[in-house]
Amino acid sequence: MAKHGEKTELPRVNFRPLVFCALGLLFGVFLYFRVRLGGLKPSDFLFLTAFLACAVFPLSWKRIAAILLALVLFGGAGALAAHVYTRHYLSGPARGEYAVIGTVESFSIENGSVYATLGDLYFDGVPVGGKLTVMIAGENARAGDVVAFENSLSRNGLPDFGNRSQEYLFYNDIRYECSSVGYEKIAESGNALLRLKTALFDCLDENMGGTEAEVAFALLTGSSRNMDEGLTDEVRTGGIAHIFAVSGLHIGILFGAAMLVFRPLKKYAVLPSVALAAVYCAFCGFTISSVRAVVMCAVMGLYRAFGRKYDFLQSISLAAIVVLLLFPADFLSAGFRLSFGACVGLALFSGSLSRLFGRIPKFPAFLAKYLSANLSVQLFTLPILLDTFGYFSLWGFLLNLVFIPLLPVFFLVVLLFSLFALCIPPAAVFFLALPKGLLSLFLLILSAAEFTAVVTGFSLGAGSAVWLTGSVLLSEKIRLRAAPRSILAALLAVLFTLAAVAENVVFTGGKVVVFTGHSGCAALVQTPSAHVLVIDDGISLEDCREFLSKRYAGKLDAVFVTGENELLGINRAAFLDAETVYAKDEIATGLRDVNIEFGESAEVGGLTFTFVSRQKLFVGGEDVLIEVDFSGGTALGADFFVHSGCGGLIFFFENGIIKVL
Repeated sequence: MAKHGEKTELPRVNFRPLVFCALGLLFGVFLYFRVRLGGLKPSDFLFLTAFLACAVFPLSWKRIAAILLALVLFGGAGALAAHVYTRHYLSGPARGEYAVIGTVESFSIENGSVYATLGDLYFDGVPVGGKLTVMIAGENARAGDVVAFENSLSRNGLPDFGNRSQEYLFYNDIRYECSSVGYEKIAESGNALLRLKTALFDCLDENMGGTEAEVAFALLTGSSRNMDEGLTDEVRTGGIAHIFAVSGLHIGILFGAAMLVFRPLKKYAVLPSVALAAVYCAFCGFTISSVRAVVMCAVMGLYRAFGRKYDFLQSISLAAIVVLLLFPADFLSAGFRLSFGACVGLALFSGSLSRLFGRIPKFPAFLAKYLSANLSVQLFTLPILLDTFGYFSLWGFLLNLVFIPLLPVFFLVVLLFSLFALCIPPAAVFFLALPKGLLSLFLLILSAAEFTAVVTGFSLGAGSAVWLTGSVLLSEKIRLRAAPRSILAALLAVLFTLAAVAENVVFTGGKVVVFTGHSGCAALVQTPSAHVLVIDDGISLEDCREFLSKRYAGKLDAVFVTGENELLGINRAAFLDAETVYAKDEIATGLRDVNIEFGESAEVGGLTFTFVSRQKLFVGGEDVLIEVDFSGGTALGADFFVHSGCGGLIFFFENGIIKVL
């Protein structure tokens, strides 16, 4: 206890038990997946090390013991939860031919075929865990249908850390895949929520039709798989894709509206409001952002009901603990990172930014809070967006300023009138007229301007860890004096710049980055003077663009096509921004506006590319020989072998020396 007249030294970080428990759990899950799915990097420990260096002061054995106990216990719990999930994912029948019975949980319609995800699976009459993706001919399948067919199934393995398409299968527990099949509908699921989702889809499609129906369904369920691809790209590059992801905003709007309706119940209004939010969360498939929002709304409602002061950080932490213990693999999802990242950004910056705006004479208080909240989210999620999607929208801040205030009106109107339409089908077209008009206005605004200006074509690498660490250490949640804070800010700025430059610029020698997508593989070969992409014949244009968005946005010097189906690979390469497309054997392509060259070898930017076969390609440079073979074949004695199973690998070569990262 401090004596009278003495100043008590405040801790650098307030000890909130749930915050430290959540951090331990998060790091345990992260560490397990980093070791199991990809190699550890020194930057992985940057945040925890820097945070602990601040958290232990002032030094006290009790404080240090409490912090370490929380981190160790919950870190172990996180690693154990991740391990149990991984074992379950790898369990089950091997690849082979089975008589399959499954329930359609979700679907999308493309070119007359249904791409469906099946759950409640039975193989040869035996129940199995996990889910199955399959392409079904025809457009009659709907969510809730129980279907049967017999076909050969393949198994999905563990993803490479950072490979979005593979990680999507992993955290959604999609263990099996199957090509196009004929099927028989044998029953309807007893799951009322699945049947309701199907009824909603059909009601909107019949009475609104077109793009408005697709947007309405995405707005209400979070399923945007049926939205027009161009519109989907528009909202993503505009930075407003969260509107169609059943984010915390949707749950918060519904919870707030329910609290008003049940206001006569006084402090007990929180109970039916949380129950309604939980049912809606289940209807949307327990998306991570909706689960987080339900937990946080419940905590906030209970705190207020009992007259307690609401602690936003503790609430976020409790939600993270619940989500990670129940769904540890969802840490890998963009939804988890962006949903919790947005909340952390609000907690770290909104207060200080609001006070900063408040210093402007006659600046409205409500506008200061709104701008600071929007900017806080953008600041903290910037590196997450770049690492996850390969771009950051320059329009995001402005578009969110416009659309977020309008979202409660759009969402509640579409939700209420859709419920009326479901309850009274003969009047559905009249009930849905107003939602259709509002959504048509929304689409008109989007089509009236070009919102595709994005920052893209590079990776932050370790710079992401520096950015996020700096965001926490320089926030008001860490008590630092002016001089140490200034020195720390300068140091972090230098580290961030060095990390970003080292990740994206090749000063000498060369660098190869390998990508394994859901559809195929690619390798980007970079030197100080050349950027060359090598692809296989199976990779999709979408996968190519996703890879390049994270690695290189300029014009490629060349694209080399490998694989037996050269024509398919050339057609993919023709849509990439490249000087020349190279393939081994000359074939007729019908492409007149693309410079295509055929032959056994070619030299690009000081590198020599030699086809051993259609599937094997040697790259020579800096006294290093690299063999690229995406077919899964064996190496031919090359210095380095790049194959289909090494997605995410990065290595440098110079003067006969190879350094793998």
